[in-house]
Amino acid sequence: MKVLGIIPARYASTRLPGKPLADICGKTLVRRVYERAALSKALNSLVVATDDERIMEEIRAFGGECVLTSPDHPNGTCRTAEAARGEEADIIINIQGDEPLLDPLMIDETAALLTSGDAPSATLCEPVRDEESILDPNTVKVVMDRQGNALYFSRSPVPYLRVKGAAPVYRHIGIYGYRRDFLFTYAGLPPTPLSEAESLEQLKILEHGYKMMVAVTKGRCGPSVDTPEDLERVRAIICGKGEGAF
Repeated sequence: MKVLGIIPARYASTRLPGKPLADICGKTLVRRVYERAALSKALNSLVVATDDERIMEEIRAFGGECVLTSPDHPNGTCRTAEAARGEEADIIINIQGDEPLLDPLMIDETAALLTSGDAPSATLCEPVRDEESILDPNTVKVVMDRQGNALYFSRSPVPYLRVKGAAPVYRHIGIYGYRRDFLFTYAGLPPTPLSEAESLEQLKILEHGYKMMVAVTKGRCGPSVDTPEDLERVRAIICGKGEGAF
């Protein structure tokens, strides 16, 4: 199976405009994400899907592949789907464009769920144990069945631990894998009540009756960049540890 990685990168951002081009210790954020993703053993090809000529110029300047997409997409999935139509691939991995500390192992893990199983989509999670994160609505939680299929994603603490320690709590990691045909199906699905209520697009998959496989990652999860404060935190990590650490 041919595996394609797509990094959606839009210029506009409410909390951090021009985020993909933000400098992180001498390299742009989007370049750092691209270079980390390129270390994946599973990917046959890798492209950035953007709506902005400035981002496209940056990608081409360092030798990366880029596709210019419509500026009107409501989310990264639809942007990914447009970019995938012009590429040959059996499996598409949607790699978040705000993860400059991305562990490439996570791309391999997501691809493996689809090359070895029959689910149309896949994602990852990791255990979360501190109560602050469990209660934080910005930390999305996921619960799975005994076969590893997602049962639900929520910003609320799920499962509710009436009996402490009876079940683990998992944080959802925002990397997604799709079989090619299903990516186009998913991008065209109408919004659903739970996905709108939680503001979690992946719930559309479950509400429309499709499966999403979930694996507990063995990779390292670094902080993403959503705010100016996040950007400074990542700069401190990368500049402090040196280029060779990542």
